[in-house]
Parts: sequence; C-alpha cells; structure tokens
Amino acid sequence: MNNHGASFIREDPWRIFRIMAEFVDSFETMSRVSPAVTIFGSARMPRKDPYYHAAEVMARELAKNNLAVITGGGPGIMEAANKGAARGKGKSVGLNIELPHEQKGNPYANVPIHFHYFFSRKVCFAKYSMAFIFMPGGFGTLDEFAEIMTLVQTQRIPHFPLILFGKRFWAGLLRWMESQMQEKNKFIGPNDLKLFTLTDDTEEAVTIILDYIRRVGAPESVPMAFS
Repeated sequence: MNNHGASFIREDPWRIFRIMAEFVDSFETMSRVSPAVTIFGSARMPRKDPYYHAAEVMARELAKNNLAVITGGGPGIMEAANKGAARGKGKSVGLNIELPHEQKGNPYANVPIHFHYFFSRKVCFAKYSMAFIFMPGGFGTLDEFAEIMTLVQTQRIPHFPLILFGKRFWAGLLRWMESQMQEKNKFIGPNDLKLFTLTDDTEEAVTIILDYIRRVGAPESVPMAFS
C-alpha cells in the first residue's frame, strides 16, 4: 500500500466525523434563527466607507422587522451587518471560518458559529436564508454570488430576492455577463440576468425583501435539493 492509501485509512474516516459534526452543530443552531437574510461583502471594507454604513443600515432595518441577519462573521461588511442587526435588537449570526490571514470573528455576532470547512459553511448560508444581499467584495463574494445564482437558476432553491448593492461596483461585471455570457455565447438564458436586482438604495433593498416575505411567508428553513 502506498503512502497515500495509508494516509486515507488513517485520516479520512476521521475527517468525515469532523465534517458531520460541523453540519450537526450548525444545523441545530441555525434551525432556531430562521427566517434570515444573508449579507455578503468584503472583509477589507473600511469602517468609514459608505458601503459599510449601508450594510449596517440594511441589517438594522431587517432586524427591526424580525429577520435574522447572517454574515461570514468577519470584519468589514460582515462586521457592519452584524453590528446593524445587533443594534436592531435582532439575531446577528456570524458563520466564521478559520483562515490563516485576515478573518477574525467580529464582536457583534450574538449567534457565532465556527467552521473549519468552507463547503459546510456555504451550505448554511444557502439553507437558512430566504434573501441575499451582495455588497462589494472580492473572490469570496463573487463565489457566493455565482453559487446562489446557480442554485436559483437551476431551481434548486426558490427564486429568493437576490440584491446586488452598488451599481458602480457591479456595472463592469454585469456588462461582461451580458455581452459575453448572454449575447455572444448564449451560455446563460435570456432571463437569467433578471434573477437579481441592482440598486444603491438601502430602503429599496429592504423593501424588496419584506415584500417578498409578505407574499410567500417565512418558512422555518429553506427547501433545498438535499433537504
């Protein structure tokens, strides 16, 4: 038996138990915080930036309307959203991830959950949210945007409100998606770019979410393909 095979026998079965434990612990906690809205965005956003303030405002208003707010639990936009939710007297969830640099839990998450694996953390974002706000961010934000868009596009989750906040920030990406993915190559359908709303207005973003919940109600958890 080669070294790789021996390593699998020693380590991988135990790794499965760690993965299971993350799902069990997070599902148990998250099942008590629905309905919820996830706010994604950069960990590097300065506190004086208008987007930081906007995230805080939206989270506070959502909390005042009895919606939990979920973030990645770190600094920047995540801190702003957790702060707003906490100051709105709501449930402020931080799904923090262990990273070698940059990511440290912020003090405003009153429901902190810690993850080792990105994939189990991402499942919680999708499973326990019924609306998503994507603030300006880096690769992580783009990753979450693409994943949630794919889940909605393929009808693996319902067509929840998907809000891109920051017209100037998202404009270049959306032009590229329209010209390269939609018009030139037909890699996405004619209505796929209508699955989300682009706005700079915090009030509009919150209203879209509240109107959706008034229309469809608030399930205890989000139906997903693996539920």
